Amino acid sequence: MNVSLRKSARRTAAAALTLATAVSLAACSSDDSDNSGSSPASSSATDSFPVSVPTKFGDVEIKEQPTKVVALGWGDAEIATELGVQPVGATDWLGFGGEGLSPWATATYDKAPEILDTQTVDYEKIAKLDPDLILDVRDSGDGDTNKRLSEIAPTVSVPEDADGFTTTWDKQVEMISTALGEKAKGDKLVSQVNDRITEVKDAHPQWADKSATVLAKTSVEWGAYVKGDARADLVSALGFKPNAEISKLVKPGEFYVSLSAENLTKADSDVVIGFPIGDVGSIADDAQWKTLTAVKDGHAIVTDKELSNAISLGTPAAMLHALDLLTPKLEDATK
Repeated sequence: MNVSLRKSARRTAAAALTLATAVSLAACSSDDSDNSGSSPASSSATDSFPVSVPTKFGDVEIKEQPTKVVALGWGDAEIATELGVQPVGATDWLGFGGEGLSPWATATYDKAPEILDTQTVDYEKIAKLDPDLILDVRDSGDGDTNKRLSEIAPTVSVPEDADGFTTTWDKQVEMISTALGEKAKGDKLVSQVNDRITEVKDAHPQWADKSATVLAKTSVEWGAYVKGDARADLVSALGFKPNAEISKLVKPGEFYVSLSAENLTKADSDVVIGFPIGDVGSIADDAQWKTLTAVKDGHAIVTDKELSNAISLGTPAAMLHALDLLTPKLEDATK
Protein backbone atom coordinates (compact mmCIF):
# COMPACT_ATOMS: atom_id res chain seq x y z
CA MET A 1 0.00 0.00 0.00
CA ASN A 2 1.48 3.40 -0.90
CA VAL A 3 2.09 6.16 1.64
CA SER A 4 -1.12 8.03 0.90
CA LEU A 5 -3.23 4.92 1.37
CA ARG A 6 -1.33 3.90 4.50
CA LYS A 7 -2.11 7.30 6.06
CA SER A 8 -5.71 6.96 4.92
CA ALA A 9 -5.97 3.57 6.53
CA ARG A 10 -4.43 4.91 9.71
CA ARG A 11 -6.04 8.12 10.56
CA THR A 12 -8.53 9.48 8.23
CA ALA A 13 -10.41 6.83 9.30
CA ALA A 14 -12.66 9.63 10.39
CA ALA A 15 -14.39 9.57 7.07
CA ALA A 16 -11.84 7.76 5.30
CA LEU A 17 -11.84 4.28 6.37
CA THR A 18 -15.10 5.34 6.02
CA LEU A 19 -14.79 2.23 4.58
CA ALA A 20 -16.22 -0.15 7.46
CA THR A 21 -28.08 -4.61 15.23
CA ALA A 22 -28.32 -2.13 17.11
CA VAL A 23 -27.67 -5.44 18.73
CA SER A 24 -27.48 -5.83 22.46
CA LEU A 25 -24.26 -7.19 23.90
CA ALA A 26 -25.64 -6.86 27.40
CA ALA A 27 -23.14 -9.26 28.88
CA CYS A 28 -20.40 -6.83 27.91
CA SER A 29 -21.98 -3.60 29.11
CA SER A 30 -20.33 -1.13 31.41
CA ASP A 31 -22.38 -2.55 34.27
CA ASP A 32 -19.74 -5.27 34.45
CA SER A 33 -16.99 -2.82 35.35
CA ASP A 34 -15.88 -1.67 38.77
CA ASN A 35 -14.27 1.72 38.55
CA SER A 36 -14.18 2.76 42.16
CA GLY A 37 -11.16 3.99 44.05
CA SER A 38 -7.81 4.17 42.31
CA SER A 39 -8.57 1.63 39.59
CA PRO A 40 -10.33 3.64 36.86
CA ALA A 41 -9.70 1.05 34.17
CA SER A 42 -10.28 -2.15 36.05
CA SER A 43 -13.05 -4.70 36.21
CA SER A 44 -13.46 -7.67 38.48
CA ALA A 45 -11.42 -9.99 36.28
CA THR A 46 -12.71 -13.53 36.09
CA ASP A 47 -9.32 -15.07 35.24
CA SER A 48 -6.40 -15.50 37.61
CA PHE A 49 -3.07 -13.75 37.07
CA PRO A 50 -0.37 -13.87 35.88
CA VAL A 51 -1.44 -14.36 32.26
CA SER A 52 0.70 -14.61 29.14
CA VAL A 53 -0.18 -13.28 25.69
CA PRO A 54 1.83 -14.39 22.62
CA THR A 55 2.74 -11.51 20.28
CA LYS A 56 5.01 -10.84 17.33
CA PHE A 57 7.66 -9.70 19.80
CA GLY A 58 7.39 -12.67 22.13
CA ASP A 59 5.14 -13.63 25.01
CA VAL A 60 4.01 -10.73 27.19
CA GLU A 61 3.47 -11.63 30.84
CA ILE A 62 0.95 -9.60 32.80
CA LYS A 63 1.57 -10.32 36.45
CA GLU A 64 -1.46 -8.64 38.01
CA GLN A 65 -4.88 -7.47 36.93
CA PRO A 66 -4.36 -4.21 35.01
CA THR A 67 -5.90 -1.13 36.59
CA LYS A 68 -4.66 1.54 34.17
CA VAL A 69 -4.95 0.51 30.55
CA VAL A 70 -3.91 2.58 27.53
CA ALA A 71 -5.47 1.31 24.29
CA LEU A 72 -3.71 2.44 21.12
CA GLY A 73 -4.63 -0.06 18.41
CA TRP A 74 -7.49 0.24 15.97
CA GLY A 75 -10.63 -0.68 17.97
CA ASP A 76 -8.64 -1.82 21.02
CA ALA A 77 -10.33 0.64 23.39
CA GLU A 78 -13.84 -0.28 22.28
CA ILE A 79 -13.17 -3.98 22.77
CA ALA A 80 -11.75 -3.30 26.24
CA THR A 81 -14.86 -1.36 27.25
CA GLU A 82 -17.09 -4.16 25.93
CA LEU A 83 -15.18 -6.46 28.25
CA GLY A 84 -15.89 -4.18 31.21
CA VAL A 85 -12.52 -2.40 31.31
CA GLN A 86 -12.35 1.36 30.83
CA PRO A 87 -9.00 2.57 29.43
CA VAL A 88 -7.45 5.73 30.85
CA GLY A 89 -6.03 6.52 27.40
CA ALA A 90 -7.52 5.66 24.02
CA THR A 91 -7.34 6.43 20.31
CA ASP A 92 -10.15 7.44 17.98
CA TRP A 93 -9.08 6.04 14.61
CA LEU A 94 -12.34 6.75 12.82
CA GLY A 95 -12.90 10.18 14.33
CA PHE A 96 -16.13 9.36 16.15
CA GLY A 97 -15.45 12.18 18.61
CA GLY A 98 -16.35 12.42 22.27
CA GLU A 99 -14.88 9.45 24.10
CA GLY A 100 -13.82 7.73 20.88
CA LEU A 101 -16.38 4.92 20.99
CA SER A 102 -18.48 4.06 17.97
CA PRO A 103 -22.25 4.70 17.92
CA TRP A 104 -22.75 0.93 18.12
CA ALA A 105 -20.74 0.31 21.28
CA THR A 106 -22.91 -0.91 24.12
CA ALA A 107 -20.44 0.04 26.86
CA THR A 108 -19.60 3.56 27.96
CA TYR A 109 -17.06 5.33 30.16
CA ASP A 110 -17.65 6.52 33.70
CA LYS A 111 -14.72 8.86 33.17
CA ALA A 112 -13.65 9.88 29.67
CA PRO A 113 -10.19 8.66 28.64
CA GLU A 114 -7.36 10.83 27.40
CA ILE A 115 -7.75 10.74 23.62
CA LEU A 116 -4.37 10.10 22.01
CA ASP A 117 -3.17 11.00 18.53
CA THR A 118 -3.21 8.30 15.86
CA GLN A 119 -0.68 9.92 13.53
CA THR A 120 2.18 10.17 16.01
CA VAL A 121 2.70 8.11 19.15
CA ASP A 122 3.14 10.57 22.03
CA TYR A 123 5.27 8.50 24.39
CA GLU A 124 5.52 11.28 26.96
CA LYS A 125 1.76 11.69 27.20
CA ILE A 126 1.30 7.92 27.46
CA ALA A 127 3.92 7.71 30.22
CA LYS A 128 2.15 10.45 32.18
CA LEU A 129 -0.96 8.27 32.28
CA ASP A 130 1.12 5.77 34.26
CA PRO A 131 -0.34 2.68 32.57
CA ASP A 132 0.24 -0.85 33.82
CA LEU A 133 -0.82 -2.27 30.44
CA ILE A 134 -0.70 -0.94 26.88
CA LEU A 135 -2.85 -2.49 24.14
CA ASP A 136 -1.57 -2.06 20.59
CA VAL A 137 -3.12 -5.15 19.07
CA ARG A 138 -4.38 -3.90 15.71
CA ASP A 139 -1.67 -1.57 14.52
CA SER A 140 1.35 -1.41 12.23
CA GLY A 141 3.46 -3.87 14.22
CA ASP A 142 6.45 -1.54 14.18
CA GLY A 143 9.35 -2.87 16.25
CA ASP A 144 10.72 0.49 17.40
CA THR A 145 7.28 1.57 18.55
CA ASN A 146 6.80 -1.63 20.51
CA LYS A 147 10.22 -1.28 22.13
CA ARG A 148 9.52 2.24 23.35
CA LEU A 149 6.02 1.40 24.56
CA SER A 150 7.34 -1.67 26.40
CA GLU A 151 9.71 0.58 28.31
CA ILE A 152 6.63 2.35 29.70
CA ALA A 153 4.49 -0.71 30.50
CA PRO A 154 3.88 -4.29 29.33
CA THR A 155 2.65 -3.93 25.76
CA VAL A 156 0.44 -6.41 23.94
CA SER A 157 1.25 -5.75 20.29
CA VAL A 158 0.17 -7.49 17.10
CA PRO A 159 0.22 -11.28 16.78
CA GLU A 160 2.78 -13.02 14.58
CA ASP A 161 2.38 -12.20 10.86
CA ALA A 162 -0.17 -9.44 11.46
CA ASP A 163 1.74 -6.28 10.53
CA GLY A 164 -0.01 -3.36 8.87
CA PHE A 165 -3.32 -3.47 10.72
CA THR A 166 -4.09 -7.05 9.65
CA THR A 167 -4.91 -8.48 13.08
CA THR A 168 -8.21 -10.27 12.58
CA TRP A 169 -11.14 -9.14 14.69
CA ASP A 170 -11.48 -12.45 16.54
CA LYS A 171 -7.75 -12.68 17.29
CA GLN A 172 -7.88 -9.11 18.55
CA VAL A 173 -10.69 -9.97 20.97
CA GLU A 174 -8.86 -13.10 22.09
CA MET A 175 -5.62 -11.26 22.87
CA ILE A 176 -7.28 -8.33 24.64
CA SER A 177 -9.61 -10.50 26.70
CA THR A 178 -6.69 -12.68 27.76
CA ALA A 179 -4.61 -9.66 28.77
CA LEU A 180 -7.48 -8.23 30.80
CA GLY A 181 -8.36 -11.50 32.54
CA GLU A 182 -11.74 -11.71 30.79
CA LYS A 183 -11.28 -14.68 28.45
CA ALA A 184 -14.81 -16.00 28.93
CA LYS A 185 -16.34 -12.64 28.04
CA GLY A 186 -14.11 -12.44 24.99
CA ASP A 187 -15.15 -15.89 23.86
CA LYS A 188 -18.78 -14.88 24.21
CA LEU A 189 -18.27 -11.78 22.05
CA VAL A 190 -16.60 -13.86 19.34
CA SER A 191 -19.36 -16.46 19.47
CA GLN A 192 -22.07 -13.82 19.11
CA VAL A 193 -20.50 -12.50 15.91
CA ASN A 194 -19.69 -15.93 14.48
CA ASP A 195 -23.20 -17.17 15.22
CA ARG A 196 -24.65 -14.20 13.36
CA ILE A 197 -22.30 -14.72 10.41
CA THR A 198 -23.26 -18.39 10.26
CA GLU A 199 -26.94 -17.48 10.44
CA VAL A 200 -26.65 -15.10 7.47
CA LYS A 201 -24.44 -17.49 5.48
CA ASP A 202 -26.75 -20.46 6.01
CA ALA A 203 -29.75 -18.39 4.92
CA HIS A 204 -28.01 -17.61 1.61
CA PRO A 205 -26.32 -20.79 0.33
CA GLN A 206 -26.35 -19.37 -3.20
CA TRP A 207 -23.62 -16.89 -2.22
CA ALA A 208 -21.08 -19.73 -2.15
CA ASP A 209 -21.30 -19.87 -5.96
CA LYS A 210 -20.54 -16.19 -6.40
CA SER A 211 -17.34 -14.16 -6.38
CA ALA A 212 -17.05 -10.75 -4.75
CA THR A 213 -14.65 -7.83 -4.86
CA VAL A 214 -14.37 -5.25 -2.12
CA LEU A 215 -13.32 -2.20 -4.12
CA ALA A 216 -12.17 1.16 -2.80
CA LYS A 217 -11.66 4.53 -4.41
CA THR A 218 -9.35 7.12 -2.88
CA SER A 219 -8.25 10.52 -4.14
CA VAL A 220 -5.18 8.73 -5.54
CA GLU A 221 -6.41 5.48 -7.09
CA TRP A 222 -8.71 2.50 -7.08
CA GLY A 223 -7.82 -0.58 -5.09
CA ALA A 224 -9.21 -3.86 -3.84
CA TYR A 225 -9.20 -5.12 -0.26
CA VAL A 226 -8.16 -8.74 0.20
CA LYS A 227 -7.69 -11.31 2.94
CA GLY A 228 -6.45 -9.68 6.15
CA ASP A 229 -8.76 -6.69 5.85
CA ALA A 230 -11.94 -6.62 7.93
CA ARG A 231 -14.09 -5.75 4.92
CA ALA A 232 -12.85 -8.52 2.65
CA ASP A 233 -12.74 -11.04 5.49
CA LEU A 234 -16.37 -10.43 6.39
CA VAL A 235 -17.56 -10.86 2.80
CA SER A 236 -15.59 -14.11 2.51
CA ALA A 237 -17.01 -15.33 5.81
CA LEU A 238 -20.49 -14.92 4.36
CA GLY A 239 -19.61 -17.45 1.66
CA PHE A 240 -18.45 -15.36 -1.29
CA LYS A 241 -15.37 -16.47 -3.22
CA PRO A 242 -12.51 -13.99 -3.61
CA ASN A 243 -11.92 -12.49 -7.04
CA ALA A 244 -9.37 -14.77 -8.75
CA GLU A 245 -7.79 -11.97 -10.82
CA ILE A 246 -7.27 -9.80 -7.76
CA SER A 247 -5.87 -12.71 -5.77
CA LYS A 248 -3.08 -13.08 -8.34
CA LEU A 249 -1.95 -9.52 -7.61
CA VAL A 250 -1.70 -9.84 -3.83
CA LYS A 251 1.77 -9.29 -2.35
CA PRO A 252 2.84 -10.97 0.91
CA GLY A 253 1.88 -8.95 3.97
CA GLU A 254 -0.51 -6.66 2.10
CA PHE A 255 -4.28 -6.42 2.49
CA TYR A 256 -4.81 -3.99 -0.41
CA VAL A 257 -4.13 -4.27 -4.15
CA SER A 258 -3.68 -1.04 -6.10
CA LEU A 259 -5.52 -0.89 -9.41
CA SER A 260 -4.87 1.48 -12.28
CA ALA A 261 -7.60 2.78 -14.53
CA GLU A 262 -6.37 0.33 -17.17
CA ASN A 263 -6.76 -2.77 -15.02
CA LEU A 264 -9.84 -1.77 -13.03
CA THR A 265 -11.81 -4.37 -14.99
CA LYS A 266 -9.93 -7.02 -13.00
CA ALA A 267 -12.20 -6.02 -10.11
CA ASP A 268 -15.29 -7.27 -11.93
CA SER A 269 -17.01 -10.06 -9.99
CA ASP A 270 -20.47 -11.45 -9.50
CA VAL A 271 -20.78 -8.76 -6.80
CA VAL A 272 -18.71 -5.62 -6.40
CA ILE A 273 -18.86 -3.63 -3.17
CA GLY A 274 -17.57 -0.07 -3.47
CA PHE A 275 -16.07 1.93 -0.61
CA PRO A 276 -15.38 5.65 -1.06
CA ILE A 277 -12.29 6.60 0.95
CA GLY A 278 -12.04 10.23 1.94
CA ASP A 279 -13.48 13.12 -0.02
CA VAL A 280 -13.87 11.48 -3.43
CA GLY A 281 -17.48 12.24 -4.15
CA SER A 282 -20.00 9.63 -5.17
CA ILE A 283 -18.61 6.37 -6.55
CA ALA A 284 -21.99 5.75 -8.17
CA ASP A 285 -21.40 8.76 -10.44
CA ASP A 286 -17.85 7.77 -11.38
CA ALA A 287 -17.36 6.98 -15.08
CA GLN A 288 -14.88 4.17 -14.40
CA TRP A 289 -17.18 2.56 -11.84
CA LYS A 290 -19.92 2.50 -14.44
CA THR A 291 -17.75 0.49 -16.83
CA LEU A 292 -17.82 -2.57 -14.56
CA THR A 293 -20.16 -5.33 -15.71
CA ALA A 294 -21.41 -5.89 -12.16
CA VAL A 295 -22.45 -2.25 -11.99
CA LYS A 296 -24.19 -2.34 -15.37
CA ASP A 297 -26.09 -5.48 -14.38
CA GLY A 298 -27.22 -4.19 -10.99
CA HIS A 299 -24.93 -6.42 -8.96
CA ALA A 300 -22.98 -3.70 -7.20
CA ILE A 301 -23.19 -1.95 -3.85
CA VAL A 302 -21.94 1.51 -2.90
CA THR A 303 -21.51 1.75 0.85
CA ASP A 304 -22.42 4.80 2.86
CA LYS A 305 -20.36 6.18 5.72
CA GLU A 306 -22.23 4.26 8.41
CA LEU A 307 -21.67 0.86 6.81
CA SER A 308 -18.10 1.74 5.83
CA ASN A 309 -17.16 2.70 9.37
CA ALA A 310 -18.89 -0.27 10.93
CA ILE A 311 -17.09 -2.81 8.74
CA SER A 312 -13.78 -0.99 8.99
CA LEU A 313 -13.80 -0.70 12.77
CA GLY A 314 -14.25 -4.45 13.11
CA THR A 315 -15.13 -4.59 16.80
CA PRO A 316 -17.80 -7.17 17.75
CA ALA A 317 -20.50 -4.53 18.22
CA ALA A 318 -19.57 -2.85 14.93
CA MET A 319 -19.48 -6.19 13.10
CA LEU A 320 -22.98 -7.06 14.25
CA HIS A 321 -24.22 -3.66 13.11
CA ALA A 322 -22.44 -4.02 9.78
CA LEU A 323 -24.07 -7.40 9.19
CA ASP A 324 -27.51 -5.91 9.69
CA LEU A 325 -26.73 -3.16 7.18
CA LEU A 326 -24.86 -5.24 4.62
CA THR A 327 -27.09 -8.33 4.43
CA PRO A 328 -30.10 -6.72 2.69
CA LYS A 329 -27.76 -4.92 0.27
CA LEU A 330 -26.11 -8.22 -0.68
CA GLU A 331 -29.54 -9.79 -1.12
CA ASP A 332 -30.50 -7.05 -3.57
CA ALA A 333 -27.18 -7.28 -5.42
CA THR A 334 -27.45 -11.04 -5.93
CA LYS A 335 -30.99 -11.21 -7.26
